[in-house]
Amino acid sequence: MAENEKPVPDDVRVLDPRSLRGLAHPLRIRLLGALREYGPATASQLAERLGESSGATSYHLRQLATYGFVTDDPERGKGRERWWKSAQRGTRMGSEELLLGADASLRGAMSTVLHEYATIHSQEMSTWLGTWREWPEEWRRAWDISDWTIRLTPELGTELRDKVQELIESYREKEVDQGAEDSAPFRVHLHAFPRNED
Repeated sequence: MAENEKPVPDDVRVLDPRSLRGLAHPLRIRLLGALREYGPATASQLAERLGESSGATSYHLRQLATYGFVTDDPERGKGRERWWKSAQRGTRMGSEELLLGADASLRGAMSTVLHEYATIHSQEMSTWLGTWREWPEEWRRAWDISDWTIRLTPELGTELRDKVQELIESYREKEVDQGAEDSAPFRVHLHAFPRNED
């Protein structure tokens, strides 16, 4: 771990080259996201939720298991019915090797993962914008879509990103139970990047 790098919680998966390659498929990313958001499920249930065939979801769940992203949930299911659950609550980019992307296959895997994340974020935001009037007034006051441009150095950009992530993480201590009245999954997307002035 770098000198000023923050420790990663035990329930967050830090990607390395092998696990990045294992995750780098749009359906695998969506399957993992569904298990994290909605909880344990069978391949058939996930197929229905995602509009895929159960054969495809079953295959990609087994691949995710090979790379340690999902595990069996033995407390559920009867007979041959196989339930899956996420092995971690989150994923984080890891080593310098991933970020520098010297290897062509690694760059391709990183590109697949990042573009799928961006697509999912865009779809989620579009769904919210199409349905926000259907939500109670309290939720319509709680959402936000903002953007800022601030002139920073790479070090200050890293500091800002880390502080925003720390603030979001601090709300895990306040997280309410799934059945709590007036509660809903609250998605936070963070996109922070430099721009060329030309």
